Amino acid sequence: MTTTATRPTASEPAGRPDAERAPRVLSFSHRLSRWDLKVSPYLYISPFFIIFAIVGLFPIVYTAVISFQEWDLVRNSGEFVGFEQYIWILQNPQFWTALRNTFSIFLLSTVPQLILAIFIAAMLDRNIRSKTFWRMGVLLPYVMAPVAVALIFSNMFGDNHGLVNNILTDLGLQPIPWHKDPFWSHVAIATMVNFRWTGYNALILLAAMQAIPRDYYEAATVDGAGAFRQFTAITVPSLRPTLIFVIITSTIGGLQIFDEPRMYDNTGEGGAAQQWLTITLFLYNIGWREWNFGRAAALAWILFLIILVIGLINLAVTRRLVRDEGGRGVTAPRRKGFRR
Repeated sequence: MTTTATRPTASEPAGRPDAERAPRVLSFSHRLSRWDLKVSPYLYISPFFIIFAIVGLFPIVYTAVISFQEWDLVRNSGEFVGFEQYIWILQNPQFWTALRNTFSIFLLSTVPQLILAIFIAAMLDRNIRSKTFWRMGVLLPYVMAPVAVALIFSNMFGDNHGLVNNILTDLGLQPIPWHKDPFWSHVAIATMVNFRWTGYNALILLAAMQAIPRDYYEAATVDGAGAFRQFTAITVPSLRPTLIFVIITSTIGGLQIFDEPRMYDNTGEGGAAQQWLTITLFLYNIGWREWNFGRAAALAWILFLIILVIGLINLAVTRRLVRDEGGRGVTAPRRKGFRR
């Protein structure tokens, strides 16, 4: 009788069968380090989510509950009425007037603001003297209180004795009805918004411009590209992610504009004919002048849904415009693509 010896497999060490293989026991310190790697990141970010749940998520949910009720401020309770508050808001002509005014002021402020912010950022990115002074200077309007800015500009755009109309009259031009005409009232309020936020957005864009490698501009200069060609072929494409961020934040802030139209006149009603009545100002009047918190909560949720829809549209545009560059913010310019 012949016997054949079995060879140990590759996964089984020679001279040590499976039955004798001892299980690997992890020490307590090793297991603790593993748990630390898995759990510690969530512990580090948990304070933000805890604070957000208390001061952010809870008010949103509570507002949604109130929006379906006829709220009694005395008893601090309400009677369930379903979608009656939403129907009242959507059937109110003032809501559609406020929605139109909000989008009009938003467009008149956001578009010129972004164009001017890009121009200012491009100027600050060049080799100029006293860079820190000019960069701090463009941020000063953002530091000013919104109420102070609104009071100053509302007097500047006065119909009878405003500074702007006095200058126009001295030049032989007709004064502009800043508080009577809806369009010109929107221009005046948009000017306040642009004054406060242009410098802030310019510094954000400036930070993105300084992150662009200077080798790209040197290569473009060698190829004969001028300053404008470098700006359109290198700077603007590299700013796409930052521009999208600025557009989204400007959209959210523009649709929630309140301080400027509230302080544009002494009444805070949005004009005698609701010329500059915005959604947030309409919400304020319903909640704190009519004391109807149910309707105010419904209007707040309608505004939230409008911002959410526009945010999703911006997200779709983001996916189309911004390509995944594998972590790279910009791509090197082609040497043959530049001309004077």
